[in-house]
Amino acid sequence: MTARIALLGLGEAGSEIARDLVTAGADVRGYDPKGLAVDGVQPRGSEAEAVADADLVLSVNSSHDAMTALTNALPGLRPGTMWAELNTASPGVKVAVAEAAGEGIDVVDVALMAPVPGKGLRTPMLVSGPAAQRYAEVLSPLGAEVTVQPGPVGEAISRKLLRSVFYKGLAAAVVEALAAGEAAGCADWLRGNIGAELAGFDDRTIDRLVDGTHQHARRRADEMAAATEQLTELGVAPRVAAAARDLLADLRDAQEGTA
Repeated sequence: MTARIALLGLGEAGSEIARDLVTAGADVRGYDPKGLAVDGVQPRGSEAEAVADADLVLSVNSSHDAMTALTNALPGLRPGTMWAELNTASPGVKVAVAEAAGEGIDVVDVALMAPVPGKGLRTPMLVSGPAAQRYAEVLSPLGAEVTVQPGPVGEAISRKLLRSVFYKGLAAAVVEALAAGEAAGCADWLRGNIGAELAGFDDRTIDRLVDGTHQHARRRADEMAAATEQLTELGVAPRVAAAARDLLADLRDAQEGTA
């Protein structure tokens, strides 16, 4: 039987996923509060109308609108419908959505593990919750890349967000450092140095970073205090540098307190 899928949110991510579902032969209906439409997707006038005859609902709204979308859709949801929460919300928000959905609605926690533009339905998905396997059985034949993560709703997004602390934190550090390098007149040198360091990462890098941070917390806290002062002098807000300084200072103080 052709999968009947409702898309809530037809913005940048939702529209690409919707197009791929239509191309794959799914029976797709959708609603977007801004009135956005996608060719091949049956337009509906509200969340409740969109989900009324759907077997699977993909909620691709912003994390701030996750609960609103569910609340608006509840009058149209039928027992047995799967509600997939694709928003990058906190684990607590996803759990709250599952609780608000009530009995009979199977909520699935979907973490999109790469940017959707350019990948659409092929964006790697990490999925958790009691109905995660059923979600995979519906979308995998349509071309989705789904990995089931054992655990409750909230487990999949928790893993993504923990990874984001590193990836987005690293990106923020690079942006801040290069802005300071530009102000200091050595951006090209710094870019090359950063590139060489990243290229040298291997399986032992994490251990070196963690062990070195703890072992040399005192010296590195002083170093990052100086770096924070330099960025301020250069007119660059030292957000990442100051955070690193404070973390190292906390580690230093904890070590001295137990000495």
